Amino acid sequence: MKNLDEVILLLKNRKEVEGFFKDLCTPAELKALEERWAVAQLLYKDQLSYREIAAKLKTSTTTVTRVARFLSNEPYQGYKKILKRIT
Repeated sequence: MKNLDEVILLLKNRKEVEGFFKDLCTPAELKALEERWAVAQLLYKDQLSYREIAAKLKTSTTTVTRVARFLSNEPYQGYKKILKRIT
């Protein structure tokens, strides 16, 4: 059996990624992932307060705070690695 991270690396293009995630996740789960990613991008730009980000994205300040914690304090640094690559 392959781990999820291993099979994600086997996806070849955007269409395959979209199809895989639509099969894997419910619409609500996909929305939550997309929301967290949008929050991470705005936090990384460091131009808006947590409340402004929550209002702009129509999300909770709890979500913004949680993403901020992973962006800044957790050892994984997954958000930062990708954000540095795309900016």
